Amino acid sequence: MDVGAVREDSRSVGAGDIFVAIKGEYHDGHRYISQALGKGASAVVLEDEEYCIGGEPWILVENSREFCGVMEQNMAGKPSLKMNVVGVTGTNGKTTVAHMLAAIMEEAGKKVGLLSTVYNRIDKRRLETDLTTPGSGRLAELFGQMMEEQVDYAVMEVSSHALDQSRTAGIEYDLGIFTNLSQDHLDYHKTFDEYLGAKAKLFAGLKPGSGKERKKAAILNFDDDAGTRLADYCSVPVITYGLGGLCHVRAEDIELSPSGIRYRLVYGGESAEISLKLHGRFNVYNSLAAIAAALVEGVDIQVISRALADMDAVAGRFQQVAAPGGAPPFQVYVDYSHTPDSLEKCISTARELCAGRIISVFGAGGHRDAAKRPLMGETAARLSDVAIVTSDNPRDEDPADIIRDVLKGMAGPTARAEVMMEADRRKAICLAVSIARGGDMVLICGKGHEDYQVIGEVRHHFDDYVEAQKAIESCMEQGG
Repeated sequence: MDVGAVREDSRSVGAGDIFVAIKGEYHDGHRYISQALGKGASAVVLEDEEYCIGGEPWILVENSREFCGVMEQNMAGKPSLKMNVVGVTGTNGKTTVAHMLAAIMEEAGKKVGLLSTVYNRIDKRRLETDLTTPGSGRLAELFGQMMEEQVDYAVMEVSSHALDQSRTAGIEYDLGIFTNLSQDHLDYHKTFDEYLGAKAKLFAGLKPGSGKERKKAAILNFDDDAGTRLADYCSVPVITYGLGGLCHVRAEDIELSPSGIRYRLVYGGESAEISLKLHGRFNVYNSLAAIAAALVEGVDIQVISRALADMDAVAGRFQQVAAPGGAPPFQVYVDYSHTPDSLEKCISTARELCAGRIISVFGAGGHRDAAKRPLMGETAARLSDVAIVTSDNPRDEDPADIIRDVLKGMAGPTARAEVMMEADRRKAICLAVSIARGGDMVLICGKGHEDYQVIGEVRHHFDDYVEAQKAIESCMEQGG
């Protein structure tokens, strides 16, 4: 039987294609089997035998998503067997760790494919992305391209959604890196244990015996309780990192300053000086994760140190806004922090660098883990001097309702900030810049690298970095 493509959407089925019926959050693909067959599908993969149609070629499986991912990777030529694959998972820090490790491996002379929230890249060629981890079909396509271009290392962010939905099925990982775990996505996973369980699938999938003749390892943050729990899922060597004295790779004598980060790296009875242009204690952890992975891969410490010293901030990750029309007497940063934990780390980092006031601008997404909204409000009110609550991606939820949820956490005994509300994000950014004085720092949190805002079902172009630049320029013109 000649087989065309593997299709999950019945509308895209063509003659000879295999249609995979998947039960999604909102739609059940089994209901569209007849439509797929009518368009010429050569076979149907399904997991509900009630939908089996007599006389038609069908494959009954336990998990359609997993079968789909494996089949797509197989049809692409099993590309993950032709390269070293590193998966980075955790609530925060995935993007920075992935970029750091990619930079290190490139400095070591390796050809790298990078799949991240910000963009996908094969060697120097950038490709746009709209998901932290693409769907299984797109992943198979990207891995196929990396195989054709003879990539040595594929470094990718792996989201909990992707793991739970088996998007990465059929990909053989060699290293798994865990950053941290804090509240997020509980609208989807329901409980913290389910959230952790989804992350654990990456590490449980690392097997000593495989289609590749190379060693595998798990790189775990052992300063995070979830990291110690994930070790129980591992059947491969575990390499730990953190600040604790028992970690295999750790940082000592940490210095945080406006110019960046310095610390003494301790590993395997040796030590080295590490310098970064980045800021924040969280980037100490991010760099330790990347360093641990690079050391496992046998990269020389001088190469690692050089790559990290040259690295600039990843787009939207505590990224200072450049003011082309002249620098204002205050600083403005854009950050992707959209969880209580990442927001706390962002504002705390700002506090270490700023002698004046911290003015934070933040919101929360519509139809996403509403339980974290008051927690984010509490964090901003406790750590900021001025906290401006605005819209993030409200989607089809009323922004006023989202803001009300955030405000519930801003009136408690820990609150110290002056609280303002401005639902229009553009106006909120302008307000923050307009009230900033010499020595202050404005933090625009939540969207980072994203260049859009979803209102209703429409994606509008909106870039926090660009809007901040415009606000600064206006302020300078007015003599602010």
